[in-house]
Amino acid sequence: MKIKSLTVFCGSKSGKNPAYVLEAMALGKWLALNNIQLVYGGGNKGIMGAVANACLDNGGKVIGIIPKLLLEWEAEHKGLSELIVTDDMHDRKKLLYEKGDAAIVLPGGLGTFDELFEMLVWNNLSIHDKKIVLFNYQGFYDPLVAMINKMEEEDFLYERSRYRLQICSTLEALNTLFS
Repeated sequence: MKIKSLTVFCGSKSGKNPAYVLEAMALGKWLALNNIQLVYGGGNKGIMGAVANACLDNGGKVIGIIPKLLLEWEAEHKGLSELIVTDDMHDRKKLLYEKGDAAIVLPGGLGTFDELFEMLVWNNLSIHDKKIVLFNYQGFYDPLVAMINKMEEEDFLYERSRYRLQICSTLEALNTLFS
């Protein structure tokens, strides 16, 4: 599936492993070079800022979506192609889902989990049918993948859930998913 716009969910912090930031930068560059618009949370810090800046530095188009509540906290990015300020987190998530043809989830914290699971639930309920990719770089999401497998093993997931979440750990694999 050739996509034109990819929503990226990721941390507003960098985390302890500098490789996460480097891989986010590689993703941002990959998006720009493949003429895929980046849609993300609008911040200029952490992994979030790294992916956006790399995309912009390589001539890509970046749309940031940030709620008023987080304007200062996440240090909104002032150099984006477009910055959309929403009234609240719910409006932000809705626009993030709507503006991307698919989504990828990089390392992050509770907000990243919230976005991932809400998108999976919406997918399961047929609110949308967008591809969702868990980018399990250096095994960051191994415990989550194990938990999802356990939920499936214990018969807590509907069949639609099984094929909605795709897992990859390299940009090469990502390229295969979206080409």
